[in-house]
Amino acid sequence: MAVNYDLIIKERAEKVFRVLATRVSVEDMTRIRQAFELAREAHSPQKRKTGEPYILHPIAVADICARELNLDVNSIIAAFLHDVVEDTSYTIEDIKSRFGDDVAFLVRVVTKQKKEKYTVSKQVDNYRQMLNSVQYDIRALLVKLADRLHNMRTLSSMRPDKQMKIAGETDYFYAPLANRLGLYHVKTELENLSLRFRCPHEYAEIDSLISMDRNQNRAKIDKFMDEIRKILAENGIEATVSVDYRRPYSLYRKMQKYGDDFNHLKYRHFIEIVFPNPTDGSSEKEMILKIYALLTDRFKEKPGGISNYIDSPKENGYRSFHLKLMADFGRWQEVHISSERMARDSRIGCMAEDDSVSSVRNWIDKFRNILRDIAQQGQDGTNFIQNVVTSFYNDDIMTFTPNGKPIVLPQKATVLDFAFEVHTDLGLHAQYARINNQLSSIKTQLHRGDVVTVFASPSSHPEPDWLKHTVTYKARKNINAWLAARPKEEFLRCEICNPIPGEEVIGFRMTKGGDITLHKRNCHEAIRLASQHGDSIVSVDYKESNTLYPVTVEIRAVDRYHLFIDIVDCVSNTCNLSIDSIHTETEDSIVTCRITFGVHSYDELQRIITHITAIPGVDEVKRFKL
Repeated sequence: MAVNYDLIIKERAEKVFRVLATRVSVEDMTRIRQAFELAREAHSPQKRKTGEPYILHPIAVADICARELNLDVNSIIAAFLHDVVEDTSYTIEDIKSRFGDDVAFLVRVVTKQKKEKYTVSKQVDNYRQMLNSVQYDIRALLVKLADRLHNMRTLSSMRPDKQMKIAGETDYFYAPLANRLGLYHVKTELENLSLRFRCPHEYAEIDSLISMDRNQNRAKIDKFMDEIRKILAENGIEATVSVDYRRPYSLYRKMQKYGDDFNHLKYRHFIEIVFPNPTDGSSEKEMILKIYALLTDRFKEKPGGISNYIDSPKENGYRSFHLKLMADFGRWQEVHISSERMARDSRIGCMAEDDSVSSVRNWIDKFRNILRDIAQQGQDGTNFIQNVVTSFYNDDIMTFTPNGKPIVLPQKATVLDFAFEVHTDLGLHAQYARINNQLSSIKTQLHRGDVVTVFASPSSHPEPDWLKHTVTYKARKNINAWLAARPKEEFLRCEICNPIPGEEVIGFRMTKGGDITLHKRNCHEAIRLASQHGDSIVSVDYKESNTLYPVTVEIRAVDRYHLFIDIVDCVSNTCNLSIDSIHTETEDSIVTCRITFGVHSYDELQRIITHITAIPGVDEVKRFKL
């Protein structure tokens, strides 16, 4: 039996129109219908990979924009027209003349530009084009997210290689972007569709385990929820109580993070309590605390099990109150309490019209500044997209300065990230920290609720390994800038012999115009190179400078009272050196001590060795080779 696509097209378009009829003017409805008709006519010869008329895709994107994202009229018009310029003979000027500048701008942003040569790849150039629009208008990204969501929902019709490409883009770029914009449901669906097409066997296995878990525990969970409903009803509180099983991607990520199998994962589901928005003048927080008090009167509360996203919402605008209660069947149950408004805002995120999602708007403003900064630095290609994606981070933690100022950071952020977020100079000169009043390294990873005090020193400055201990764009940008501004070393040092100024050295320049690598003249690698690449030998003048070179000396001495203090006093006070590390062992009254510090030259090292040798009881001092 032939499929009546004309009827299907009409029914699905009318479904979109019905959603909009209650919230747009007659004039705007006319414009929306005109956009649909233009898209239908333009795409009439085209079909999707499924064999369906192509117009069903723009209709679906418009439906997502209208129903799921609550977008405005021009965004929905752009959704109908988003592929017209890219795939048909119509131009942006045609769109502009019929629907105005605003619609033309939105369509232009989501239209992939055809170029003879791309900066890095077509994908990266498309990302850049979309992200540049954020500086002017967030709606274009939302139309693109709706487009991506429908493409993911219909991805099964594509070839496996295309599935991997589109799913990879989605997991790396689009799902984190949706999360940062507060579109929790879009983010969740994109993540799970991506996993389903990237790793179909793992997805199917976890999905099956979730179904088994749901069936095995249904009776116990239902009884627990019935008890909650009873408590709330007896106290005159109207609320919806339901169980929400975490999706495969969420559990997959937890399994990867903690190394657990499915059966050992905690909190594979949570109980959601949603109450109507208060109309009696009371606040949502008051209702949440009332429900919390009633539940903890009946059920034992897990100590330290509260996450208060009411007073400290996530940076993507998410608000709720989480706690863990002991059910009668002896298992901790995660419970989320929120208002209908909070639940709604977690669905439409940045499009919510009240102050509850000001944190999302703050993030968007911050993100715009990052994009401008990246553009001003002229970053392109891979560096551009990597720096952008680091600003999408999936989850955040809220930390605090000693005076209570909240500092929102990505998970796995360190004290260094915190310091740069407070002030650039504090980050550039951070020396050590106190986390919850405990002395800590600036490379220490932070956790939600940590109170952090950073201590700076003029002598402290970024080192290359700081980049391994930072995750935020701001921190990495400033560290890279400081390192790039340092005077470049004239030579590279052999990593085997590690020569220092004043030693007998020889240089090798292996390529014309290349760097010179310094070796001690007795270095085995230098001897090998001289025998095989003698023409690459160059004379060098390796002078002392302000650079400190780490060296380790090994001391052997007869043990006695005060020996260790005398050695430390000699290095620290007599020689005015900062000790990087010290290791000492005593066996049968013979002390072996290794001390690492920085010196400017070989002559300075020899003077230090002479001072240490003069300490009573010291028998031998020599440079130690690691």
